[in-house]
Amino acid sequence: MKRILIGLIVAAVLAAGGWFGANLYAKHRATAEIEAAFEQIRKAGGKASHGKIGFDLPTRTLSIEDIVIDPGKEPQAQIKIGGIKGTGVRLVDETGFSAESIDITGFEVALDQTGPAKLKASYKIPQLTMRDYAGPVHVSTVPADNSLVEMYRYALDQYVSIKASSLIAPTLTMTFESGSTASGEITYSGMAIQNLTHGKIDVMKADRATISVDVKQPGKPDKLTGELSNIVVNDFDATTIRATLDPQMAGDDSYHRAYRQVSAGPYVLKSAQGTRVDIASFSMNEIAVQPSKFRLAEMFAALPQDKSAPPTPTQAREMMEKVAGFYDGLRIGKIEIGKTSMATPQGTGGINVVRYQDGEFAVEGVDAPSPQGRFKMERFALKSFSVAKLVRWAADLTTAGRTPAPDQMLGLFGVLAGAKIKGVTAPFKNTKKLVTIDTLSLDWGQLVGSIPSKAHVVARFVTPTDPSDPKQLALLAAGIDKLSIDLDLGAAWTEQSNSFALTPATLDIGGIARAQLRIALDNVPREVFSSDPAQLMGQAVRIEAGSLELSLRDNGAVEAAAAQYARGKNVSRDAARQALADDVRMHREEIASTNPDAGAAVDAIASFVETPGQTLVIKLTPRAKVPLMQMMQLIKIDPESALAQFRIEASTGL
Repeated sequence: MKRILIGLIVAAVLAAGGWFGANLYAKHRATAEIEAAFEQIRKAGGKASHGKIGFDLPTRTLSIEDIVIDPGKEPQAQIKIGGIKGTGVRLVDETGFSAESIDITGFEVALDQTGPAKLKASYKIPQLTMRDYAGPVHVSTVPADNSLVEMYRYALDQYVSIKASSLIAPTLTMTFESGSTASGEITYSGMAIQNLTHGKIDVMKADRATISVDVKQPGKPDKLTGELSNIVVNDFDATTIRATLDPQMAGDDSYHRAYRQVSAGPYVLKSAQGTRVDIASFSMNEIAVQPSKFRLAEMFAALPQDKSAPPTPTQAREMMEKVAGFYDGLRIGKIEIGKTSMATPQGTGGINVVRYQDGEFAVEGVDAPSPQGRFKMERFALKSFSVAKLVRWAADLTTAGRTPAPDQMLGLFGVLAGAKIKGVTAPFKNTKKLVTIDTLSLDWGQLVGSIPSKAHVVARFVTPTDPSDPKQLALLAAGIDKLSIDLDLGAAWTEQSNSFALTPATLDIGGIARAQLRIALDNVPREVFSSDPAQLMGQAVRIEAGSLELSLRDNGAVEAAAAQYARGKNVSRDAARQALADDVRMHREEIASTNPDAGAAVDAIASFVETPGQTLVIKLTPRAKVPLMQMMQLIKIDPESALAQFRIEASTGL
């Protein structure tokens, strides 16, 4: 029995010694790994220290207190952590470890004068919890190149090497100061990340962000306060961003998705000067980047280093070209800003939605104040909108030492493919009447150089008759108090035949007349589409006049003209119409002497004036090749001879 008891005691002592030995070994191993990481920072010229390190073997809990890190490089960054506590810590292999949870308290990062703007910023996270964590045991070597790009690349490398089922931070506060221009604070609450796997995240969210910014503009300081709710990022891939920083990916022309969706809202922003902005929602879908063009390193390098010295035109142009290339490498499936209102001391305006999708930028549901009354617009859209093209066009205008050339100004046609306005009501001058626009659209394309050789205009609107315009007094006298305009105008050049046609060309003025015009031009050379006036005029002499057809439907114009004549001469309307027709016939013989066809045209016009509600049709066909420029000069000096160059057909009918 005594030997058994002694054996049990010895076994207990050995077991206890083994447990303590294992615990001490585990603590020693953990301490050695931590010290190695801190020593790496010191060897790189930084400062790194920590307080007590603890390790409890039964719960496999590792704790580190009072961590302070100062890399000692530009950009200056100081990191402080009150404590790190990992529970269920285990070595997966010689290079990696896992933990059931990691709790970090008192996390602070201070950045001192980073970037060209010399921005000072600090981040504070009182509590951060990570669940089901897995990552490397050893921190990779900090790059010797301390450039901003290398530091971003280094941070992303560390980020993509870890896994966690969730990260939760009740609050994150960022404070910043940008020189003498602005300072402020942004506090996020309810932050969480779900399923972080080697740089890919299923969901990132924040319940709320509160904003407070002091704007230090000279003579008119302002304070901005705001709140943004429901911030959600779905399917984020940091490896895509990492690829744009990798020189080895510079030849990759494929697009890689970085975000599936980013959304937020509602958003409220207030100014101490009395302005308030409310945005119901914001979202961006399918954000992808092209590593060969989305070159963050080049963008950072192009940023001006000295803010006190304005960039030269050459520097500005180079910077804008970099920005354009940056946007070339960015693809966004859809952007949408929900219902927005802006309240100012002058009034409140709003927009239902701002949207970008498939190259179209649209603004819908505008309602805004103006000095004369409310301005409303159902929709405004730009077709084939491209930020990259717009920036390049603007950069092309910044040629040093001279005013932009006409060809540069016309470059805007290459930026867009058209514009459309729909459903506008606006005050008419200082009256209580309204101008209404049903549709106003302009499309162009088939560029020759910077000039479109194809265009289409549609305009449908109603405007009050203006009593201050002498030309419109006759309309008012005839009882026409508004003009309803319907215009459809198209023009296109065909390179194969070197022909140009104006069709359709329709103008309908409600209550007055409807006109249709078709014009054809032959032998129109490609070189005529030039912004150089000398080249334009030199090539224009080659253009030949083609056929022309005019159809004019009387919808009240004849009756209005007869009524005005009747009042002026104090005769009946029938007598007035007859007098107007006689005035037309008075010149028949003179006109017909040079071109017999013209006599028939005069008869048709006289008949058109005599009988309201008719349609007048006139067709002109050249008898032989007629140079357009020569014809235009002849019209000025000898209209009859000019008409003699054409066969004329004219008719009327109800």
